[in-house]
Amino acid sequence: MTDFATRRRTMVDTQIRPSDVTKFPIIDAMLTVQRENFVPNARREAAYVEGLIDLGGGRCILEPRTLAKMLDELNITNDEAVLDIAPALGYSTAIAAHMAQLVVAVEEDEVLAAEAQTALMEADADNAIVHVGPLDQGATEHGPYDVIMIQGGVEQVPETLIAQLKDHGRIICLFVEGALGTVRIGRKSGGRVTWRRAFNANAPILKAFSKECAFSL
Repeated sequence: MTDFATRRRTMVDTQIRPSDVTKFPIIDAMLTVQRENFVPNARREAAYVEGLIDLGGGRCILEPRTLAKMLDELNITNDEAVLDIAPALGYSTAIAAHMAQLVVAVEEDEVLAAEAQTALMEADADNAIVHVGPLDQGATEHGPYDVIMIQGGVEQVPETLIAQLKDHGRIICLFVEGALGTVRIGRKSGGRVTWRRAFNANAPILKAFSKECAFSL
């Protein structure tokens, strides 16, 4: 029988801590949430390896290091509402739920959304909601949000999402330009977001956040 608890500790000790992520809420969440329950059944054995998990169709689960560093930049507190875009089977949502007051996950794939809802319920993430709908439309009925994070590559971020971010709120995205990916954190002030570079990472571009999609609209 696979010892996932040991693999989870090894992931934190070899992937998360060496990336200078040491905040207790993040470490505690990553030691607690059973990542193997948030990946496809066929990929459970690979749940704790380095690298992203490819789900096909341009979708993935970000590598643990990338998610941890994003959360380190965001510094979520327990009185905040988080909008988690494209969480697939809900791992990032479950992690954020350990830190936030409320996490709203937006997933356009109904099958992924249903599996995420089940996994989150089994993980006792009672402060997490799964909203089924277009990724670029967010979930206005539960907003506005203190934090927005997107679990995949983007080329552009639509105003529909920026509008759901509170003034002085934070948004974090992995911008992809050619072969290069850069995570940037934005802070909203006076209705506008000012971005700064955080660190390098990579992931497939989510179709809803591609420039081609914006042009076709």
